[in-house]
Amino acid sequence: MEFGLATEFFPNEYRVQADVEPAYTLELDLVKIIQQLHQHLDPRTVFACFGKIMGQYLPLHGVQLTYKQYHFNWGRQGGYSIEQHLTFADTSVKVNYNLKAPLVPSQAQRLNQLQDLVLQPLFNAIQFQEVSKQAMFDALTNLGNRHYYLEQIKKEIARAQRSHSTFSLVTLDLDNFKQLNDRYGHQLGDEALVAFANMLTCVIRDTDQAFRIGGDEFTILVQGDSQAAAVLCQRILIALEEHSNLVGYQVKTSLGIAQWLLGDTEQSLYQKSDSALYQAKAAGRQCYSAFQPKDS
Repeated sequence: MEFGLATEFFPNEYRVQADVEPAYTLELDLVKIIQQLHQHLDPRTVFACFGKIMGQYLPLHGVQLTYKQYHFNWGRQGGYSIEQHLTFADTSVKVNYNLKAPLVPSQAQRLNQLQDLVLQPLFNAIQFQEVSKQAMFDALTNLGNRHYYLEQIKKEIARAQRSHSTFSLVTLDLDNFKQLNDRYGHQLGDEALVAFANMLTCVIRDTDQAFRIGGDEFTILVQGDSQAAAVLCQRILIALEEHSNLVGYQVKTSLGIAQWLLGDTEQSLYQKSDSALYQAKAAGRQCYSAFQPKDS
C-alpha cells in the first residue's frame, strides 16, 4: 500500500505545539478493532465504525474517503486538514482528516496503523454490496430483476396481511417489441428497453417499485388499491406519448392491474394482473385494464 501526504502532519507554525503529547493515550486493541470493522457488511456502517474508532485515539473532527464513485463521510469538517492519497488494489483512494489539533509523531504513526486496518473490511463491504446488487438488479435496465421481484412481492403480501392493508400489481410489456427488434436490430431494442425503464423510474412514486422480469416484460408493485394503480398507469401512458425517442420507434405498452385481496398468493396475483394485461391488448393496446373478480 502506498501513502502520499498532500498536507504535512506538522505545519511549521504549529511545530512547538506539536511537540507536546496530547492526552490521547488509549492502548490499541487491534483484535477488537478488526472484529468491529469486519462485523458489518454495509460500507457506510463500516466507515462510520472506523470514524468512531479514530475519534477515540486521535483528536479528530471528521474524516472523508473517496474511492471510485463512492464518497464516505463521518463527523464534521473544520480544524486542521490532512489529505492522504493511497493505493489499494491498484486503485486510488483519497482520505481527508479534519483534526482538532496537529498530530505529534506518535499520533501520526497511530493514524497510519488504524488507516491500514479499515481499508480491507471497507472494500470487502463494497464488493459484497456490488455482488448483492448484481444478484438483485437487471444489468441492462438497472431495475429489480425477477428474483428481487419475487422476494419483494412476498414481503408485500406479508406486510399487507399484518397491517390489514392492500397493494396492487401492475404487469406491462412493450407492444410489438419483436417487430422492433426484427426491423432495427437488438441493439436498438436494448436501447428502447433502457429508455422505457428510465421513464418508469421517473414516473413511479418513491413508495412504488418497478422490475424487469424478463425480455420486454415489467412489473410494478404499487402501494395502494387498483384506483391508485390506475392513476399510475395513466401517468405512464402520458409519459410514453411525450417521450420523443420511444414515440419515434412506435414503442407502446399495455398494462394490467390486480389489487391484492386476502388469500392471494404471489402466483395468483400475477395471474390476475397478466389476465388484465391481455384484456388491455384485446381492447386495442396502449391502454390499461383492471382485473375484476368476475373475470375469474
